[in-house]
Amino acid sequence: MRVKVVLENTETGDRDYITTKNKQKNPERLELRKYSPKLKRYAIYRETK
Repeated sequence: MRVKVVLENTETGDRDYITTKNKQKNPERLELRKYSPKLKRYAIYRETK
């Protein structure tokens, strides 16, 4: 049961990435370090509702 989730940059609020996750195994929000093109460095991206 994988669902699509949108990742939002915690610093700028940009929504640059879309990924999937298994809701049964990971019910909490996803948090990843991804490259931000606007900041030109890696930043923390968090799952949005």
